[in-house]
Amino acid sequence: MDTIFIQRTDIGRWLDRLAEERTVFAPTRRDGAVVYRPYRTGFVLELDAMPTTSPKEIVFPQNETLLTYSRAGNASGGAPKVEARETLPEQKAVIFGARPCGVNGLGVFDQVFDNDKTRDAYYTARRKDTRIITFACDRPRSTCFCTNVGGGPGDAAGSDVMLYPLGDGFVAEAVTTGGKAMLSLATGAPAGDREVAAKALVETAREAMPEPLELARIRENFDKCFNDMEFWEEQSGKCLSCGACAYLCPSCHCFNITDEGTESEGKRLRSWDNCMSYTFTAEASGHNPRAAKAMRLRNRVGHKFVYFPETHEGEVACRGCGRCIVSCPSSVDIRQIAKAIQEYCDDDK
Repeated sequence: MDTIFIQRTDIGRWLDRLAEERTVFAPTRRDGAVVYRPYRTGFVLELDAMPTTSPKEIVFPQNETLLTYSRAGNASGGAPKVEARETLPEQKAVIFGARPCGVNGLGVFDQVFDNDKTRDAYYTARRKDTRIITFACDRPRSTCFCTNVGGGPGDAAGSDVMLYPLGDGFVAEAVTTGGKAMLSLATGAPAGDREVAAKALVETAREAMPEPLELARIRENFDKCFNDMEFWEEQSGKCLSCGACAYLCPSCHCFNITDEGTESEGKRLRSWDNCMSYTFTAEASGHNPRAAKAMRLRNRVGHKFVYFPETHEGEVACRGCGRCIVSCPSSVDIRQIAKAIQEYCDDDK
C-alpha cells in the first residue's frame, strides 16, 4: 500500500521504529525557534510550524572534521613522519518534517557537490544514506514565494514520503522505493477519500500564495544596475551583514576550511561561511574586492538570480522559502530587492 492515513498520535510510534535503523532528525522547538534535532522516544515534535532552519545542516553540517593529522619525529634523523586520516561520515539518517522548499534546497547542493567535475566525498556519503519525509504545506506564510522559483506547497521532488496534513492526521504517500519501505513501518489505515481531500488543501494553499514575484527580466536588469552603487547602497541600507540569511537559507553552501591543533597533531575543519561577511573575500594582502556592504549584497542577490542560473540551465538558486525574510533582524526582504531591480530599469535610470 503506497498511501495510508496516519493519526498524529501514531507518528511517534512510527519514528521509534525508524530510529531503530537510522538517526531520525525531526523538528522541535528550542529557544523560540523550530530546529531539527535527533529524535528520541518522548521527543516533543513540532508538526505544524515551518522550521526556522533548513534541513541542509543534516547533510552539510555547520562544522565537520574532514581529517585528522599527526606529526612525529624520525629517529633516524630524516624528515618527520606526517600521517593524515580521513573522517568520512557513516551516518544513515531520516529527515522527518522537511518542507518542499527545504528539500529543493538540497537540489542546489547536489548540483554543486555531486556533479561530473566535482564530487565531495563527505557530502555525498551523507546524502546517499539520507531518506526524506516531507510535509506538504496546507497554508502559505506571507513571506513564501516558492511557486515563483519552480517549487510548490506539494512539490514531491527529492522526497521519499510526502505527508499531507488533514485534520487529526496525515495522508502519507510513498514517493520512492525507500519511502515505501519506511511507510511499511507506520501504523495507518487506507487513505481512501482522504487523499483527495488532503491534496485539495495543498492546492488551496498554492492558490493562496502571496502576490507573484516578477523575475522574467531580472537577468537583463541586473546588468544595467550593476555599477550603480547608489542603488545598491539604498538596497543594503538596513542590512547588518550578520549572515543570518545565508545560514538559514536552504541552498546557500559557502564554507571555509581551517586547521586547528598543535605542531604534533590536529584536525582540518570545514565550517559554514557567508558572503555577507566582510572577511569572506578579504585577501591576505589586505585588499578586499567586496569591502562595502552594498557590494556584498549585490553579489548575494546576483548569485541567487543571475550567476547560478547562468551555469545551471537557468535554475534560480533561491527556493522561495522566505526564511531570510522572517528571521532577518532588520527586515531586509529579498523580494523587495528583486522588485527594485525591475523598477530601476522601468525608470530607465
